[in-house]
Amino acid sequence: MDLVGACKAFVNVSERGSFTLGAAAARMPQPVASRRIAALEKHLGARLFDRSTRRATLTPFGRDMLPSAKRLVRIAEDMEHDAERAKLTPLLLAVPEICCTRDLALLDAEARRQGIHLVFHPAPPAERAELLRSQQVRAAITEVPPGEGRWSVPLGLASATALHTETVYVETLRAGRTDRSSRRRRIWIQPEDDVPHIRDRMIRVRDTVGLQPAQVTVAIALTSALAEVLGSTDFLLSSPQQAEELDLCWRPIGEIRLVRSFDVFAGIGDDAERIRTRLHAGIARCLGASPENGAAA
Repeated sequence: MDLVGACKAFVNVSERGSFTLGAAAARMPQPVASRRIAALEKHLGARLFDRSTRRATLTPFGRDMLPSAKRLVRIAEDMEHDAERAKLTPLLLAVPEICCTRDLALLDAEARRQGIHLVFHPAPPAERAELLRSQQVRAAITEVPPGEGRWSVPLGLASATALHTETVYVETLRAGRTDRSSRRRRIWIQPEDDVPHIRDRMIRVRDTVGLQPAQVTVAIALTSALAEVLGSTDFLLSSPQQAEELDLCWRPIGEIRLVRSFDVFAGIGDDAERIRTRLHAGIARCLGASPENGAAA
């Protein structure tokens, strides 16, 4: 039996003295209201209304039960109101700083259509993990080792100057014996890629091909790294989408295949799975991954 629905019918009929008017106030057909009240009477074991009169008159038992029915209806209405408010509570999501404003806005709009209200907190990888651990955000898009994420993004080298080869080999940055220039071309690793499975592998390639230590450098910020690249022949380690946004020429790296790999993690409940499944394509767009399945092409 629908106890709440039956109590709504009972309260509204009693207040209006009519099954027809009470049913209309409860927003249900009159036969439905009558059946629900009859079921409530059977459940409680006594008549609520005196049916010997044309008006819906309460029996003494009905008058005694009316306050309890009103409390139950009020509690149910309060619960429905609280549920609507809870749905509108913003979900604070830590996101990579590389996500552009337009893509985040599109993700937010898509989330609202799914009944999810997002507020973004851009941060570098280590800070996103700490924000989630300390419960300052409800969920975070976090970098994970290759093969463990829902979204993967290829990385390569981007330059402000035209590149006339299909692939850039790191070894070509090694200075020759006749090169007397004091400044060597460098590869700048931006903060989003300052994670072991990217940074350490890039440094191993540097050492293997014989570059100087300073030729592969972790930048303090993407802005400063981009300034270095724009004013020289240096390279920025980036994704193809990011290189296009920054008006740089991008090529894959010859000696190694590097990828950013991401997943969503949340502190409580099913927030992570809701975000993964409902907003998969929108997150892929923000990260520069393939929209179909999150894997990089």
